[in-house]
Amino acid sequence: MGNLYRFVEPVVLLLLKKKGRSYGYDLGNDLQSHALTDAAIERAALYRTLRALEANGKVVSEWDTGSSGPARRVYQLTRQGEEHLKEWAAVLEHVAKSMSRFVKATRNLERNGHAARRKATPKAKAPR
Repeated sequence: MGNLYRFVEPVVLLLLKKKGRSYGYDLGNDLQSHALTDAAIERAALYRTLRALEANGKVVSEWDTGSSGPARRVYQLTRQGEEHLKEWAAVLEHVAKSMSRFVKATRNLERNGHAARRKATPKAKAPR
C-alpha cells in the first residue's frame, strides 16, 4: 500500500493537541493506538515527521534538561500546527466519505456480479 508514512503526520498533530507537550518517545508509545492504518509505524518515521513539522512551523521543541537522566526533546503544537490539524481533519473526512462510496460500490458489484458480467460480454455472431 505504499506511502503510508504520510498518515503519521495527522496522528502526531492530534496526539500533541491532546497532550499539550510530549517527548518523542512518549508519542511513539501512543502512535500505534491512534494510527489510521494497520501498518506498523516505525520510530524513524515519527522523528522524520516531527523534524518536518518543526521545520514548517507546526511544532516547536526544546531540550528538557531538568529531569534525571539524559536531556530529552519535548515537543509542542503551535497555532499553525493546530490549524494544520483542522486541515487534516477536513481532508480525512473527505477521504473517509470517498472510501465509503468506493466500498459500497464494490459491494454492489459483488452482489450483482453475474448480471454485470453477462451484459458486458458481447454475444458471438453466427457464421454466415
